[in-house]
Amino acid sequence: MCRGLDLLPITCLERAKELKALFGSLLQKTDHSIPVQPKKNETQSSNVDERVKWKESFEKLLSSQNGLCLFRAFLVSEFSEENIAFYLACEDYRTTKPSKMSIKAKKIYDDFISADAPREVNLDHVTKALTKENLEHPTQSCFDLAQAKIYTLMEKDCYPRFLKSLTQQSGQERISVLIKTCPANGRQM
Repeated sequence: MCRGLDLLPITCLERAKELKALFGSLLQKTDHSIPVQPKKNETQSSNVDERVKWKESFEKLLSSQNGLCLFRAFLVSEFSEENIAFYLACEDYRTTKPSKMSIKAKKIYDDFISADAPREVNLDHVTKALTKENLEHPTQSCFDLAQAKIYTLMEKDCYPRFLKSLTQQSGQERISVLIKTCPANGRQM
């Protein structure tokens, strides 16, 4: 084991092992012998149609449960899963009751934006400062700027690489296997 790994908190190492076990075989193997059972009312042509829609726009990808799940698995493989987690946390925050906004806003800030955040997203100093100011009087829109920056980052950087990875994958069977690993509701992270 590397000396550097000894310095990481044990929870990081455990999470890394879990992710490796979960996605390692799916993202690196080219084993076509895994039997794939489509979900009820789901045909291969509907999966192909869904993939075509994902290529139309990033928004359509995120609005698809299977697309969101596959995109998240892709981001995990690139060690940038915090971007989609932050985006979805902001989406969830918008539906928060006013009485709970302050607590939830602080949690999102502490988890994703603060300098010592465990899942810090890549935001410029000005955006971080404005978001921190917004937390003094939290509203439904206090994360809008930060969320928009992360959305743009994913759309311009990660999304094209994701689409490229779909074309390089070994076919519909691979997509179906990845979809099966996703939780029942792709938005719950």
